[in-house]
Amino acid sequence: MADDNRVLDPERDAAALKALTHPLRITLLGLLRADGPATASELAVKTGESSASTSYHLRVLAKYGFVAEAEHRDGRERRWRSVHAVTSWNNEEMDASPAGRAFMSSMARRQLDHLNRSLARYERDLDAGRIGPEWRRHAGITDLMPRLTADSLAELWQAFEGKLAELTERDAEDPRAEQVVVFAATLPVAARMPGEYDPLAAPGEGEEPGGAERNTASGGGPAGPEEPGADGPDGPGVPHGHDGPGRHRNVSWGAS
Repeated sequence: MADDNRVLDPERDAAALKALTHPLRITLLGLLRADGPATASELAVKTGESSASTSYHLRVLAKYGFVAEAEHRDGRERRWRSVHAVTSWNNEEMDASPAGRAFMSSMARRQLDHLNRSLARYERDLDAGRIGPEWRRHAGITDLMPRLTADSLAELWQAFEGKLAELTERDAEDPRAEQVVVFAATLPVAARMPGEYDPLAAPGEGEEPGGAERNTASGGGPAGPEEPGADGPDGPGVPHGHDGPGRHRNVSWGAS
């Protein structure tokens, strides 16, 4: 790739932000980053879309500098590649505009969708024996809720990203390595007043406003993923990372 990181500016890249919120474009960019260069026809097969549709959306991504033409195998059809491995932005800059806030909210929800789909794929791979038992001991999801200062939270991200980069470099040429979908989220939540509805309460401890019962995991999220269709594409995701205080990044935008 020509550059490892594309830093989005909410003012200069306003049109690019809007372009990225389209679900199929996120999927196409993720597939190019995860699997390497491909033609519109090859991506159409992977996504279940028409080649005309994938070709159009690839041109939109190219217009805003996210993809570019790759080296052709022959002269019959153009191939596309991702220009960057990482897309990042500054949270404070994004917070300054409604469009920036909408973009971050949209990307966060895409990441949650990616988590659900990745969990479903992981469970299917376990059932099919495609993942060895040595992986089972260390795979999983946690939803800890420590009390930290903002400075400690920044330190936690720096330690996490530093170790991840170290291990990724170490295992780059190891034939035993597999692609691992890594999610991390740090979401400070303010204390609730006495009697105030708390969406993080344990199951059975309260009801949604209006009387609807809640079905939550220990961290307040959905109890489990919806199983994607076995014969269809697993769909796009937005893996989330962090580049230090205020900056978040999407490492691969991979399709699970």
